[in-house]
Amino acid sequence: MQTQRRRFLRRAGTFAFTILAGVLPYSLARFMAPVRRIDPTQQLALPGALPDWRAFRAACIGCGMCGEVCPPRCIQFHRNDGGLAVNTPFINPQVKACTLCGKCMEVCPTDALTVTPREKVNMGIAQIDRAGCYPWIDQGICGACVSACPLGAKAIRFEMWNQYRPVVERGCVGCGVCVEVCPHPSLPIRIVNRGQDTIVQHPV
Repeated sequence: MQTQRRRFLRRAGTFAFTILAGVLPYSLARFMAPVRRIDPTQQLALPGALPDWRAFRAACIGCGMCGEVCPPRCIQFHRNDGGLAVNTPFINPQVKACTLCGKCMEVCPTDALTVTPREKVNMGIAQIDRAGCYPWIDQGICGACVSACPLGAKAIRFEMWNQYRPVVERGCVGCGVCVEVCPHPSLPIRIVNRGQDTIVQHPV
């Protein structure tokens, strides 16, 4: 009877150790790299990325090749802010925006990134807060966002009757170049999900 009990306890201990050994690496990864709440407008998906973040994270192997070939060096990687998303790439347009060159899509070894024509890329869409944009509040002449956009008037243009007031078109793919070049310290232009309006609506 005691022999059977010893065998049972030994097997139970072995089973518990196996489970612990399997879970421990993931627990440590989560502990060593806790997820921090970050403004999503500062973490854009790469061009050609799978639309679902979880699917993208699962498909990305964290090889870093996209960052190696990126000419403007706009691709960053989650480090101690990413939890289980460590080494997953993203773009913060406030630091450096995507120029839609397509090299990251071409070099990706998995289906995390798919080669996509730049006009059909979906990183989001630009949204303007007219209450903070210099031309919209008649505080100066700018036009940096319109001048720098790699897609031109199909993405962002000047208002018809005032050539310096920017207006975002549905052809915008959310590359973030407009955000990078905006000279206003409050950054009245940002990249949001395509389902949102291109103008910030303030309560009346």
